[in-house]
Amino acid sequence: MYEPLWILAQYHQAYVTGGTSRQVDIENPSNLGQQSTGSDTVPNLKWRFSDSKTQIYPGGWVREQVDNDLPQSHDIAASQQHLRRVPFAGWGQVLFGRVLVSAVEENGRHQVTELGFGDIWYFPKDQAHTVQGLDDENEYLLAFDDGHFDSILAKSFGLPESTFDNLPKTHPYIQNSTTSAPARQRNTTGGAGELVADASYVYRTFQYTPEPAPGGAGVWWKIDTTNFSISKMIASMYVVLEPKGIRELHWHPIFEEWLYFHEGKGRATDFTGNSNSRTFDFGHGDTAVFSDNSGHYIENTSKTQTLTWVEINKVDRVDDVSLTQLLALAPADIVADLKLPLNVVEGSKKEKQVLVHGK
Repeated sequence: MYEPLWILAQYHQAYVTGGTSRQVDIENPSNLGQQSTGSDTVPNLKWRFSDSKTQIYPGGWVREQVDNDLPQSHDIAASQQHLRRVPFAGWGQVLFGRVLVSAVEENGRHQVTELGFGDIWYFPKDQAHTVQGLDDENEYLLAFDDGHFDSILAKSFGLPESTFDNLPKTHPYIQNSTTSAPARQRNTTGGAGELVADASYVYRTFQYTPEPAPGGAGVWWKIDTTNFSISKMIASMYVVLEPKGIRELHWHPIFEEWLYFHEGKGRATDFTGNSNSRTFDFGHGDTAVFSDNSGHYIENTSKTQTLTWVEINKVDRVDDVSLTQLLALAPADIVADLKLPLNVVEGSKKEKQVLVHGK
């Protein structure tokens, strides 16, 4: 028999009996009262891609997280897509394998580029483009704010309709395909030239040194218009948090924070004001969203494994407000009125602490 699960509360404990999913309970201890931070007034902020319907196509599969799944996510919808060696608007990051992305902009400039783990592409709205898997198995995270696109082929190409008689009759979302090396080379010539430098649609994340993360408990790569100028509607971060580390409590004044957890186990608490808060447990494949102006932190609950996540914001540049910095820079006597010892307030670090070591 299984060891019994317990509901832990401040004043009592009880067995979990009756209709329950043991595995889900084990993966979400905060829902069993392990954490004191819990309020019925804070809505659900978590969605597992495993709970999304998987759509199977000839060349792979896709499962989406949209506002019907996570109603609190107003800015960002996302999908997890898997391609076998085999066209979408938005932002994407390769999670494993290799993909070939191609695009043509309105003036005829174009780009055909092979991307690997960690590399990012961004296509502006209504930009014509394709994504093709090159390895036997390939997977990437795709984020978007409007996933609808259509085209009128015959009129666009100026060819008779019979030319397209053999095209798929249903939406050609993920199809089997092959692209030879000569074909790739042919597509990089002609037109109005290749998209390069600031006009490029791709960003090779791990070719750059990660941004210093004050606190010393991890590293992060920030990708926004300061270093990837084409990405004017989506800013992102790739974060690696050391075991027992904490992404300090912070909030974003004007935009939501959407997250995809890629590796490890973590916990996050969201504070919405008026003493309302709720804690969630996260693992690989989970998504989360924190509303603008809601304070939150993320903790790596493992003693041995790093916690890795992708953070996406519908904005051109990432910024946040640090609680530690706010308390350190406010007049010490005012902060001490919050019943904090004056010496603790005066000793607080005035620089923003991002990824800090936990106990």
